[in-house]
Amino acid sequence: MHVREAFAIALRSLRANRLRSALTTIGIIIGVSAVIVLVGLGDGIKTGFNTQFGALANQVIVNKLNVAAPGSGAPKDLRDGDITALTDRTAAPDVASATPVINGSQLMTYHQKQYLSTLEGSTTDYLDVLDRRIMVGQMFTEAQARNNARVVVLGPDAVTALFDGDAASAIGKSVRIARSNFKVIGVVTSNGQQDDAAIMPLGTARAFLVGGNDRISEIIVKAVSVNQVSAAQRQVYSIMDQRHNIKDPVARDYAATALGNLLDKANTFLSYLTLFTLGVAAMSLVVGGLGVANIMLVSVTERTREIGIRKAIGARRSAIMKQFLIESTILAGIGGVIGIILGVAVVGVSIVVVPQVAPTFGTPDISTGAILVAFAISLLIGLAAGGYPANRAAGLRPIDALRYQ
Repeated sequence: MHVREAFAIALRSLRANRLRSALTTIGIIIGVSAVIVLVGLGDGIKTGFNTQFGALANQVIVNKLNVAAPGSGAPKDLRDGDITALTDRTAAPDVASATPVINGSQLMTYHQKQYLSTLEGSTTDYLDVLDRRIMVGQMFTEAQARNNARVVVLGPDAVTALFDGDAASAIGKSVRIARSNFKVIGVVTSNGQQDDAAIMPLGTARAFLVGGNDRISEIIVKAVSVNQVSAAQRQVYSIMDQRHNIKDPVARDYAATALGNLLDKANTFLSYLTLFTLGVAAMSLVVGGLGVANIMLVSVTERTREIGIRKAIGARRSAIMKQFLIESTILAGIGGVIGIILGVAVVGVSIVVVPQVAPTFGTPDISTGAILVAFAISLLIGLAAGGYPANRAAGLRPIDALRYQ
């Protein structure tokens, strides 16, 4: 039997049982489309994550520890002198900048509305360091920072709570924070992190909210480049150990965390999560393969007399096997094609909808590799699922097949 003839017989058999064939392919369709959709969404999440946080990969965050190491005294506060030491290019050539930050919770009031915000007192480069942008208004200036001006830049969550989400109307308004009034001069865009912030000059925060000393909550150290993060971190440790009289690294009263390491761990976690979800989707393909195998066994039983007649007139064992393998492969292949169309359609809709509904999620991506792999697996499943039924059909004795009722 020629391959073309085998294909024709297989298609004729599938057309004769349209409903059964359609129901059999559902498992393959769901599995293939699930693989394409999950890979697309997973790639979107990782892309969005790296876009959102990739700019922070060259940062080292220095925080005071709240608990003293065994045998050590009380942890020392971070102070302005630490900033001066860290920005000394002689001692820290791989440190590009060191930005002081004072933070804490503060209750904001506008008319009868209240909102508990996160205070962020810092310098004029604070938004640039965190890779955040102004949506409306402006950041405070150097002159305002020097004069301890009572100005504040709000996060989008604070604007939603106090001004019903109207960022433009918030500009120029006066909000009360603790016992002092502050003028709203800007609103930052949302990035899913610290959207509840109230950002103001460092001196203003000290003068009106947290006290006039030189203590700092944290220091954001920026390395010259991503490749210099490790060197910058070592220099931070060296300088801070000297300033805090640390002889043993175990006794450090501060932590210097490289965000790049945390980002790498997060990416690894996202990769494992994607593989796990793909494993779940692969189960659908396995179930679909069992469905194909079941239907092919039924088909062999139904066509026992046909097989007997064909073998009686000289059909070879290989021809019988070829016919049933082609049928199962076509069945799985049709499911794979429909699954690809469905999966690509879902990802295509997600590319349009997701950025509007969840801007920080990341835009999904149609993966050509996932499409090819999913389709190849569907064909392999068709071959594997048709293998036993085809072998069973080919092994029937003509006399037994002709007597089958």
